[in-house]
Amino acid sequence: MRLEFVIPVYNEEDCLDELTKRLVELHSQSQSLRIEVIFVDDGSTDGSLSKLTAAAQLHDFFKVVSLSRNFGHQTAVTAGLDVSTADVVAIVDADLQDPPELVLDMYERMAEGYEVVYGQRTQRRGESLYKRLTAKIFYRLMSSFCDVEIPRDTGDFRLMSRRVVEAIGRMPERHRFLRGMIPWVGFRSVAFPYVRNSRFGGETKYPTRKMLRFAVDASLSFSSAPLSAAIYTGIVIAVSGGLAGAVLTYVRLFTPYSVPGITAVIVAMVILSGIQILMLGVTGAYIGRLFEESKRRPLYFIDRTWNFEQDQPDA
Repeated sequence: MRLEFVIPVYNEEDCLDELTKRLVELHSQSQSLRIEVIFVDDGSTDGSLSKLTAAAQLHDFFKVVSLSRNFGHQTAVTAGLDVSTADVVAIVDADLQDPPELVLDMYERMAEGYEVVYGQRTQRRGESLYKRLTAKIFYRLMSSFCDVEIPRDTGDFRLMSRRVVEAIGRMPERHRFLRGMIPWVGFRSVAFPYVRNSRFGGETKYPTRKMLRFAVDASLSFSSAPLSAAIYTGIVIAVSGGLAGAVLTYVRLFTPYSVPGITAVIVAMVILSGIQILMLGVTGAYIGRLFEESKRRPLYFIDRTWNFEQDQPDA
């Protein structure tokens, strides 16, 4: 049985020495599994690629894929899945927050008949209260918005069978959200509870701005809820406006009171204009994604590979 790690790397120079050391130890300890590692360098601008190629020269079970530029974390993982050929594939980040040693325990769960074993975080070490709170909100919102049931408190850390990897390969959409795509394809899956470690070194690649963009991509890719919300908001505003108009008409015609001033009208116009612009933006976001998909561009380009059968630039 052959197991391949797929590890996306973007400016993780501070983590790679420790990561490769632990992977070498893991490779030597494994008796029943033939372990290989696919590093996907996502256009790093530090010394990450140099460290990866040096490690590949020392250990032939380390394979390296260098992308032509930075395409993003989800696309880098996709590139690794596309070139993988093993029976079982593990997705692990390079920052060592998800311990690679746990993959062997996850494989034991897979041997019970599961196609996917996903890591579910019971504790997040080394993260601020703000980070934990925003992550909690993110996963709850995704569970509420997305049409597919996405397990809470899970990232990309998981083990997948060959069947699942091939199913993901048949999904070529550009705005990729693997945490939703993998549950969407189905197959029998199970959670693997674990404690997530603090980052070994370097800086997080998912600050608040990127997390918000990630959440938007996930919501628009796996749900039409924002469009439905626009419809319901319009209905509520229309009904509210009709009721308010009826009340004001009654007050004007059948009571001695009047409705003075224009301030309320201006405020209402500003609020309604903001809502209209927001809903146009939601619609435009869906149209923009349709435009991106219609161009059918490749998801990524490979610049060079190491320790594959044919190590050459991808034209």
